[in-house]
Amino acid sequence: MVTIASQLAEPFNDAVRALLPEVQVVDIPRGVPAGLPEQTSILIAAPIIVRGARAPERAPSGWPFGLRWVQLGSSGIDFYPRWFLDGLPVTTARGTSSTAIAEFAIAAIFAHAKRLPDIWIHDAQQWALTPLATVQGSTVGIFGFGSIGQALGQKALALGARVIAVRRQGSTAPDLPGVTLVAGIDELVREADHLVLAAPGTAATRHIVNRELLAQAKPGLHVINVARGSLIDNEALLEALADGRVGSASLDVTEPEPLPAGHPFYTHPHVRLSPHTSAIGPHNATELAAKFVRNFNAFTHGTTLEDLVDIHRGY
Repeated sequence: MVTIASQLAEPFNDAVRALLPEVQVVDIPRGVPAGLPEQTSILIAAPIIVRGARAPERAPSGWPFGLRWVQLGSSGIDFYPRWFLDGLPVTTARGTSSTAIAEFAIAAIFAHAKRLPDIWIHDAQQWALTPLATVQGSTVGIFGFGSIGQALGQKALALGARVIAVRRQGSTAPDLPGVTLVAGIDELVREADHLVLAAPGTAATRHIVNRELLAQAKPGLHVINVARGSLIDNEALLEALADGRVGSASLDVTEPEPLPAGHPFYTHPHVRLSPHTSAIGPHNATELAAKFVRNFNAFTHGTTLEDLVDIHRGY
């Protein structure tokens, strides 16, 4: 019998047990594994480097404890130390939260256009007509046209928005009818009303939203980050908010996480801040379990696994 050690919560583990009754799924604590149950060949790993937690720079003695494959419980690999990703196949949860994250971005776009929650009134003296924008006819720019970007593009098109996007070089993702692919993020900021960051956090994307880029922004640009906080230079964003080049920012991710007490983002009138929660939805466990089972079948038949980590690419 194949033994799988899982650091994820019971809803996921139970879903895997239901889909793979012939395997043994053993619950183990989150964090850096100090050892694994006997005969374990697969590890399903929860994020390690989160909410200020650290991981040792070197692997613990005995790592990888006879493992043959590691499935990550996250789409990004920046939650794990480098040694965790070396030496054996590692796959990510990419795509399992795309709908939830895309819906969050759409909600942020609507909130900006309709001035929510500022439009709500609490007194008769506030009863006055307020002009609001429409999503229809606006331009949504998407930086990173993977599974999240494509899900978002479909939804934005359905709302009557113009959608332009940048995707990584060499991507084999299919074209989405109605979406215009452009050469770079500079073109997105010049044309977009809403700029959605949906690209992985890598060396190439670190602080890609910086002073030079924001200097080109369409006045009043709405920046939405559902990717990684490292994509944005925080000081540059605050400066652009102050002079009006950026009208507002909806940030589900920041650098660092959590932000320290007193950080300007907490109280800035034009920043909407949420605690990296856009991916959390009611279907996470079942979607990741289904993906894991597909990969388990590929693993047992010796075929290619989905979303293998490429450490040099950074995702």
